[in-house]
Amino acid sequence: MFDMMKMMGKIKEAQEKMKLVKEELDQIKIKSESGAGLVKVHINGKKELISIDIDESILNERDMVQDLVVAATNKGLKEIDIKIKNHMKEKTGDIIPNIPGFDMGNLFK
Repeated sequence: MFDMMKMMGKIKEAQEKMKLVKEELDQIKIKSESGAGLVKVHINGKKELISIDIDESILNERDMVQDLVVAATNKGLKEIDIKIKNHMKEKTGDIIPNIPGFDMGNLFK
């Protein structure tokens, strides 16, 4: 038979774990680069761009700098999504079901 109290306890447990996971996201960081390291970006688990490093040798090439910043940022955002998912899976275990197409990373935007 369906145990409502047990289900409510699981929901509360999941909420508490999600709160802790959310608080830890700013500690997850990645560095992504493009142009063989000419542009480097740092992104945290809250999907915030922390910093951009641009090699001085390309500063006169405006279009190239723009393209490389976009490329490094997009690459970094994909990488941070993977780290967020792995972190959440590690921290929450099987409390949160693996639902195909359900992107847990979107919960923290």
